[in-house]
Amino acid sequence: MEYLDLVNIKMGTNSTPRFSRGNTLPLTQVPFGMVSLCPQTERRGGMERWFFDPNQPSLEGIRVTHQPSPWIGDYGTFLLCPQYESISNTAEGAWSGYRIEEAQLKPHYISVELLRHRAKMTLAPTERCFAFRVEMENEGYLSVLPILGNYTYEINEQRGLIYGTTNGHSQDSAKDFKMYFVISLDKIKMGKSYIYEGKDGTALHIALDGKSAEGRVGISYISHKMAENAIFRECGERSLEEIKEEARKNWEEKLSRIEIEAEENEMRTFYSCMYRVFLFPHKAYEIDEGGAAVHYSPFDGKTHKGVRYTDTGFWDTQRTQFPLFSIIAREEYSQMLDGFACDFTEGGWLPRWPSIGEVGCMPSTLIDGVIADAAVKGIGKEETLKKALEGMISHANKKSPERRYGREGVLEYLQYGYVPSDLYKESVNLTLDFAYGDFCIATVANALGISKYVKPYLERSQNYRLLFDKKTGFMRGRTTEGRFTEGFDPFSWGGDYTEGSAWQSTLSVPHDIEGLTELYGGKEELIKMLDRIFEAPPIYRVGSYGQEIHEMTEMASVDFGQCAISNQPSFSIPFMYAYLGMRERSEEIVNRICTQLFSSEGGYPGDEDNGSMSAWYILATIGKYSLCPGKDEYVEISPRVKIKNILGEEIK
Repeated sequence: MEYLDLVNIKMGTNSTPRFSRGNTLPLTQVPFGMVSLCPQTERRGGMERWFFDPNQPSLEGIRVTHQPSPWIGDYGTFLLCPQYESISNTAEGAWSGYRIEEAQLKPHYISVELLRHRAKMTLAPTERCFAFRVEMENEGYLSVLPILGNYTYEINEQRGLIYGTTNGHSQDSAKDFKMYFVISLDKIKMGKSYIYEGKDGTALHIALDGKSAEGRVGISYISHKMAENAIFRECGERSLEEIKEEARKNWEEKLSRIEIEAEENEMRTFYSCMYRVFLFPHKAYEIDEGGAAVHYSPFDGKTHKGVRYTDTGFWDTQRTQFPLFSIIAREEYSQMLDGFACDFTEGGWLPRWPSIGEVGCMPSTLIDGVIADAAVKGIGKEETLKKALEGMISHANKKSPERRYGREGVLEYLQYGYVPSDLYKESVNLTLDFAYGDFCIATVANALGISKYVKPYLERSQNYRLLFDKKTGFMRGRTTEGRFTEGFDPFSWGGDYTEGSAWQSTLSVPHDIEGLTELYGGKEELIKMLDRIFEAPPIYRVGSYGQEIHEMTEMASVDFGQCAISNQPSFSIPFMYAYLGMRERSEEIVNRICTQLFSSEGGYPGDEDNGSMSAWYILATIGKYSLCPGKDEYVEISPRVKIKNILGEEIK
């Protein structure tokens, strides 16, 4: 069976800023590849971040992109568009109609036809390059159009190469960032090719010699030489079809790591999710002439030895994607840890939300769970885990000079045992995450045999108890004076909570459910709290946000009470019943969520977030959920499908 035939890379793309069905892009790339390709239909409202609409029959070209989320933005990006007759210097002027139903958008290649320009483009990726073919009815141009930042071009007629750069990046901190790219294209008229510099940016128009031309593009964050070397190493003399075939084999191997039997719609949803799990994080390292891994460092703008990975938010992916990797991608997981540890070595902080540089858009340091889960499952080199532990201890005790790094409110947490609500927003989630992070530190230290850290950090991991209000049954913010925040409303979003209310965040104590059970007065009382979550009406008040945000809309649009499965804080709630001995109740809820809210055509219940929601669906489907990353245990429920094998091991 060809699993690629089941994948819909447009799953989750039918989204808007006000309602997410995934907020995904239909990315053509190899698994974890450094370069992604995506059709650009139209930049909505002039925003460069929302640029694909599956229902829009217009096409501005194929975008080279690294965007992990529209909320984060892009970097190292430009647009390829063949043009004929009237040549525009902007995407807005170059767009053409295209037939949505005829476009081939696959994980391993793209083929689209721009009707106005009478041109067909086909592209296939490698890790740091891509091959393409342009077929036109008339001689025309292949235009490289600006998207973000400043662009430079140099046409080398003698070598038949074009050297380009772009320094565009979005919300991150990245010293001297620049993406270098080299275009090697057969059958071009160098003398007629030209560069246009205008108020909307710099455009390059490559004159094509004849009606068909093939080319290669290599990218690098280090130099043009490295980009050129990538073309030689990854493409060589191979044809577009050969490169496409290699990408196909790469994807088939990843998708077949879990083989299931189910009805066709279930199969399509499952393998569309499997595809998305293997997109992020992106590789951000290159191979030098000696065959060694090297990378650009956003901390000092220099080249360093070793691997690096980027474009992932650990607030999202720690909960499901990395626990899934611990089952089906252990080798890749180990290498990713090497890269994350490099960030601490080079910049002094473990990453929170890297997108080439650190963005830090979500709270806390939930990379702690990624490291702890690896440590207890035997993933990662000892030296890497030791360096990572050093970074964990550092951000657990030191205030960052920049908000994007480390734990916000860490000094107050050390002073009071919690993050005070009168000093910091989202104080409840910060405190709960810090307590979990402290558990993770103790876990990694124990795995490494460094006993001096185990007891003190286990004690700190109990700080969550300081926020529990027995009267209401919720975790509540506390002030510096020790009082609970006044005017408590469990339906009010924001304030002391992150992207939710007290309903979604109160049970976020994955490392000590036994202790949480004790606070509620026993297992039966905690089960009653779970019942309250699912029985409460899905109402909300905008609270400190001052306006509706899409997560509110998504929660209220479905019938799961206050379990907002559209966002990460609620991911574990359906599985808590099984942990407490009510397996059938978990199975009933999980099955309803999977069948009603996930489909390859309809999308997801909310932001997919770099593989996190896809991984939730996969774990739910195979009936194996990690309630607490950092513990080598799973909550098991009945699989929703027949599992043939995992990593080639037959499941009976």
